Amino acid sequence: MTENPQQPVVATRSGAVRGTWRDGAAAFLGIPFAEPPVGDLRFAAPVPHRPWSGVRPADRYGATPQRKPLAEVTLIPEPSIPGDSTLNVNVFTPSPVAANGAGLPVLVWIHGGGYVAGSPASPWYDGAAFNRDGVVTVTVSYRLGFDGFGWIQDAPRNRGVLDWLLALEWVKYNIAAFGGDPSKVTISGQSAGGGAVLTLLGCPRAQPLFNRVISLSGPPTGTTMAAAEALGRKLAELGGVAPTVAGLSALTEAEILALQGQVSTIGGGDGEADPIAGLAAMLGDGLTLGPVVDGDLIPMPTTEALAAGIGADKKLILGTTDNEFGMVLAGAGEALSGVPAAGVLGAVGAEPEVIDAYVADHPDLGTADLVGQYVTDHMFRAPALNLAELREGSQAPTWLYRFAWNSPTMGNACHCLDVPFMFDCLGAEHIAPLAGTDPPQALADEVHGSAVSFIATGDPGWPAWEDAARAVRVYGVPTTLVADGYADARALLPERAAR
Repeated sequence: MTENPQQPVVATRSGAVRGTWRDGAAAFLGIPFAEPPVGDLRFAAPVPHRPWSGVRPADRYGATPQRKPLAEVTLIPEPSIPGDSTLNVNVFTPSPVAANGAGLPVLVWIHGGGYVAGSPASPWYDGAAFNRDGVVTVTVSYRLGFDGFGWIQDAPRNRGVLDWLLALEWVKYNIAAFGGDPSKVTISGQSAGGGAVLTLLGCPRAQPLFNRVISLSGPPTGTTMAAAEALGRKLAELGGVAPTVAGLSALTEAEILALQGQVSTIGGGDGEADPIAGLAAMLGDGLTLGPVVDGDLIPMPTTEALAAGIGADKKLILGTTDNEFGMVLAGAGEALSGVPAAGVLGAVGAEPEVIDAYVADHPDLGTADLVGQYVTDHMFRAPALNLAELREGSQAPTWLYRFAWNSPTMGNACHCLDVPFMFDCLGAEHIAPLAGTDPPQALADEVHGSAVSFIATGDPGWPAWEDAARAVRVYGVPTTLVADGYADARALLPERAAR
């Protein structure tokens, strides 16, 4: 490394990169880990970036696979940046000096956005607070939507997952040059990013590339090949082309994005005309453009993979916000006030055998709020409880948390609310619309501090789930520790309801 107080330079395997100093730490932005996925590489597996000569500037974020923000998908500011070289990483490090021996612990963050949106260039994902606390932080980009996950007859499956794997391989071989320890890598993400790290936890090929996992509001992967193929063929048919690389390559990026909106449960728009039907489709289909159980790279659904012991040696923290999507029917509250909740739950796809128990467990909620809570529990809280129970007896422990602080602007603990507390960035832009003008710094100290402790030591500071009390950390004001803190979601796990 060249010592320069203004422009730190680090040598990677592909070539040297020049970053910038910021408050005693360094940022290296937009470092390509793969060749641009354009032309013949558009629907191919990612190819490691070729070496370059000289010193490559790394002082601004690289191009993003997200071409335009989708406000209906994410509440987080996630900018879109034009360009072809969209597969890149950002490295934030407190010590840009090649580690001789043990380096600093590393956090690798995979952004959310329903697998169709999101950006590693979000100001909320800046690694400054983690750097302050001795953690090297890496944010990664990956192909989104149909380009990343759509079924194409003669193209590799799960191209976005292959992007994650290549980015993690880049971290393995290069992070020591930035002061990090490749043997102390924690992968983390929120929403689709939380689902991504759970997918990697259940992916045999990924196991050597990380040691610990933090999943925030992560939906487990379970999309079948049959469902993926049906969606891929439908998109190609709507575009008037064959469902092949040659056929789909004839469509522009803008045309693919427009067709994607017609076939995907996110960004399709049916929910506005009939919100109940829209919810039923979302709950029934899940995230249709995301990781697919292909029997190879992803051999089985996340739940089955963890039950089979894949990733059992990896320590895991997972949890959700208390209300996630609780506001999905907020505008229909008055219209549904006289409608029995059981009927609406049935209409959105709740199983008849759990409806009565679920209604009984939530006696104080009106129909709209109860259905919103059901969506939250179905998509996030019950799966988190399920995964924790499936890992009981694993070699490595599991910790479960809830983020329960109610935003004064949103009125509850909604989706994405925990992210600025995780990154301790309450002063970042666009915080007030989600968390109010005076979010509690003490809560950020706790959430962020637990993450730092886990990344550095493997212990977040509260008892693991496997203990007899099934302890759950409930982040709020004040933060508490409760036994079996997801009990109210257990009705959605009827096979283990008596546990």
